[in-house]
Amino acid sequence: MKVPMLDLPAQYASIKDETLRAISEVLDKQDCCNGMAVRSLEEQVAGACGTTAGVGVSSGTDALICSLMALGIGAGDEVITTPFTFFATAGVIWRVGARPVFVDIEPDAFNMDAGKIAAAITDKTKAIMPVHLYGQMADMDEIMAIAGASDLYVIEDAAQAIGAAYKGKKAGSIGMAGCLSFYPTKNLGAVGDAGMIVTQDKALARRLEVMRNHGQSKTYFHEWVGGNFRMDSIQAAALSVKLRHLDEWTAKRRANAARYDELLADCPAVVTPVIRQYNLSVYNLYVIRAQSRDRLRTHLQDRGISTGVYYPLSLHEQPCFAGLGYRRGDFPVSEEAAQEVLALPVYPELTDQQVQYVADTIKKFYS
Repeated sequence: MKVPMLDLPAQYASIKDETLRAISEVLDKQDCCNGMAVRSLEEQVAGACGTTAGVGVSSGTDALICSLMALGIGAGDEVITTPFTFFATAGVIWRVGARPVFVDIEPDAFNMDAGKIAAAITDKTKAIMPVHLYGQMADMDEIMAIAGASDLYVIEDAAQAIGAAYKGKKAGSIGMAGCLSFYPTKNLGAVGDAGMIVTQDKALARRLEVMRNHGQSKTYFHEWVGGNFRMDSIQAAALSVKLRHLDEWTAKRRANAARYDELLADCPAVVTPVIRQYNLSVYNLYVIRAQSRDRLRTHLQDRGISTGVYYPLSLHEQPCFAGLGYRRGDFPVSEEAAQEVLALPVYPELTDQQVQYVADTIKKFYS
């Protein structure tokens, strides 16, 4: 049996006519960048996230960098974040001239260990950037308390977490800014690159709108040096169609995750995802900790099952960050996780037979 890591053609087939109609409307109007479709999507996503405003941008990475720029974070500043995340989280901090400062992660939920943040704060710290990894939110109460005590911004990297909740509050709605990715593999994926910043702060939203368009408040008059972070209207149109199906797709992800939990409960070599009781995960990824991870992955691949490793190398060990001065052993929990994590297929179109096959194949490997 073939089990891909993701089946985007199957998802597209279910919404093909809706999507083509929405895109055709944009093409007929030639309202191509930051158009009506973008403004409509901004309102819809802000509503879904429980925020005052949404600002569409060109990617999740650009959502992060635009937020940093709009908050005036740059050369000489420090931003505290996790070393166990996609590269963009720390890459954007570096790109604005600031220094990424890493703290280790929780060994079970893989998010930033909030208890280690205070010790990393210096007089150069300007922000904390927690990542809601794999679709589960970080400990935002503690993070916000630490930030408030030191007058720091909180920028939520919610790239993998649209729709996730922490004590009833949606991802992106708690910090100063929440950054979403609509890369095609995300729960809400565009037909190319796109992203959004959500916020409760209307003044920040207005500045973000200006910053995404080269910092110009009106044509050829520039308040700030911004960037070209505009969202294509075609992406917004496709996303508006998909947004109508997101709750249903998320429910299917949760059902698939629950089935894995049940089927793998009697496999001691595997640790299934730990979700905090106050969290509602959207399972962008279903990530286990597995003994002999690489051998298991080869075993699954040989039997038609695709998997993923998110992430095989902690950011403090990436060659491009050697200048930060970190060494192997500085963040042992992150380093250990990088050797053990394995993402299993969990996408909405996955059948129960496929889930059963994946779980059985894992258990046969260890038996």
